[in-house]
Amino acid sequence: MDIKQIQDLIKFVAKSGVNEVSIEEQDFKITIKTSKEPTYVNATLPQTQQPVSNAPAPVAAAPVAAEPKAAVEDTSKLITIKSPMIGTFYRSSSPDKPLFVNVGDSVSAGQVICIIEAMKLFNEIESEVSGKIVKVLVDNAQPVEYDQPLFLVDPS
Repeated sequence: MDIKQIQDLIKFVAKSGVNEVSIEEQDFKITIKTSKEPTYVNATLPQTQQPVSNAPAPVAAAPVAAEPKAAVEDTSKLITIKSPMIGTFYRSSSPDKPLFVNVGDSVSAGQVICIIEAMKLFNEIESEVSGKIVKVLVDNAQPVEYDQPLFLVDPS
C-alpha cells in the first residue's frame, strides 16, 4: 500500500463515520482511528478486494412507526437488498441519467439497481432476487454502511 492509497483510505474513513479501521496484510498492518464516538468494526478482508470496501459496520434500523399495522404485517414476505460494502449510494450512473430502479419497478436477478462508490471506484450493485421494488430505503448520494438495507423487494 503506497502513501496515496493510505491518504485516500484516511479520507474515506473520515467521511464514512467509522471510528476505527484496522487492515492487516502479509507485510504490514495499519490502524486508522478518528475522534468520533466509537463504532466497532471487526473485519477479515479477502486479498482481492479494496481494503475498506467490505468492512462490517452497524446497520441503521429503518423507521416503521408511521406505517399502518397491515403494512407492517405484510413486510414479513418482503426481501431486503442490503449494501455489500460501505461507500456512497447512487440511484443512477450520473446526475443526467435515469434512475436504475423506482418504486413499483420489476427487477430480475442480476439487474443493476444502484451504484456504490468506494475509494473512487464505482461498483454496480445487482439485485440478487426477482420481484417488484416496494421501497427505496436510502436517499441518493448518501453514505451507506456494510449490510445496510437499501431496497425492499416483493418477490411475488
